[in-house]
Amino acid sequence: MMANVDWWMIGEATIDTLLMTGFSLLFTILIGLPVGVLLFLTSPGQMMSNRGVYQGVAFIVNVLRSVPFLILLIVMIPMSRLLVGTALGVQGSIPPLVASAAPFFARLVENVLRELDPGVSEACRSMGATSRQTVLWALLPEATTGILAAVVVTAITLVGYSAMSGVIGGGGLGDLAVRYGYQRYQGDVMAVTVVVLVIMVQVFQVLGDRWVARLNRR
Repeated sequence: MMANVDWWMIGEATIDTLLMTGFSLLFTILIGLPVGVLLFLTSPGQMMSNRGVYQGVAFIVNVLRSVPFLILLIVMIPMSRLLVGTALGVQGSIPPLVASAAPFFARLVENVLRELDPGVSEACRSMGATSRQTVLWALLPEATTGILAAVVVTAITLVGYSAMSGVIGGGGLGDLAVRYGYQRYQGDVMAVTVVVLVIMVQVFQVLGDRWVARLNRR
């Protein structure tokens, strides 16, 4: 039982998965947050309402969200080599992970901002605040808990995507599951990688929920 499982290798793959998820989440937030704010501000009825900009950005976001992640992994191989020098391993997996998760996170941010009381923006406008001041000092602080909940959902999505990147040698637990669990028929290795991924998702969800609940009580 568990004769094929190399726990040291499982540990290294787990760290690789955490690194992929962590760096991808960081870049996803850096790109997705401003895109989500832009979508909200330029949508009809908002402070910077601009139909052309909104539809252009929304089209790009929708296109990226429509492409299945496995296809995106393959399509972005040249782009990954250009950006990070390789399409393999932890580094090579980060560009497609970000390209897939950033549009998803941007839509979540847009929805969170839409759910805010419109009176927040109107009050800022009546006091003469600019769009930038309204976003930085009123909308984003007001939407903090919703955005954090979106970050947790995105992090869990990235764990799943990072496992899929193993199909093209992306490293981490997914790579281990494909090379040993699938190609070498080592069912025990496959089972362990699945259990570790499930535990990882549960930990992210529990910690994220507690973080959001703590902020809600303040």
